[in-house]
Amino acid sequence: MSKGGYKIIDQGGMYYVSFAVVAWVDVFTRKDYRDIVLESLQHCQKEKGLVVYGWCIMSNHAHLIISANENNVSDVLGDFKKFTSKKIIKTIENHPGESRKEWMLKIFKEAGEKNSRNTDYQFWQQDNQPKVIYTPNLLPKSWNIYITILSMQE
Repeated sequence: MSKGGYKIIDQGGMYYVSFAVVAWVDVFTRKDYRDIVLESLQHCQKEKGLVVYGWCIMSNHAHLIISANENNVSDVLGDFKKFTSKKIIKTIENHPGESRKEWMLKIFKEAGEKNSRNTDYQFWQQDNQPKVIYTPNLLPKSWNIYITILSMQE
């Protein structure tokens, strides 16, 4: 692992990535916010060549198995996280029924102020913890086992 965390070395490879909301805030207990993630994944598939082999959205983090047709996994993932971050923050700000609005925005604002790479809020933690998948033929069985284990933990 490098100083900046795990890195995607092979931009054309298949990766398991996992990324979490700052402070593990349970944002995705609301359908509105989960839908933003799913719609953004679909957009990246159609417009940016993202290939999604599997996904799982938990209450405060997401897991994906992905590659990119244009051998630019890092770029597509960065765009995805940047867009979803801004869209989710804006949706929280404008959500009339969001009882946790002030609390969540305060956490995201404080995280953003601590990170020189942000101008205001930070929604996602920096690291994606990418792990290259060398044997795609084992993917369906291991993915199903992993999802079952995660579901039991939540």
